[in-house]
Amino acid sequence: MSNERTAAPQQNASVTAFLERLDHPSKPEILAIRKIILGAHPDIGESIKWNAPSFRTSEFFATFQLRAKGCVQLIFHFGAKAKDLPPEALYVPDPTHLLHWLAKDRASVEFRDMKDISAKRTALKGVVREWIKHVSPDAGGADVEGST
Repeated sequence: MSNERTAAPQQNASVTAFLERLDHPSKPEILAIRKIILGAHPDIGESIKWNAPSFRTSEFFATFQLRAKGCVQLIFHFGAKAKDLPPEALYVPDPTHLLHWLAKDRASVEFRDMKDISAKRTALKGVVREWIKHVSPDAGGADVEGST
């Protein structure tokens, strides 16, 4: 018997309702990215913050940027409030160079279409798992496999 834990997406009813009402040309892509993020770790939850679906463990760490043109943009950050983070805390392993750093405490990932999402799926899960180690150290230690 395996000791692996499988993440079960914990969809929030208010986020589901928001997305049902959302009129956006990239809605299928947004839904696919949401599923990947929620499946990346069992401690990840979601709610609407900054008028968009946002993801959290003990702190918020990623939010959709729904005004982006020609792509779906996800902004990674270190919580809802600015923090004075030491430089060594800002290293997030990103071997596939998925992250585009916007500031010392923020990065974005862009997805053009479903094919692009599929190609970045594994890398996105890895970045999510690494990122939450910085915002919620207790959540980052769990190893979740088998959730695609």
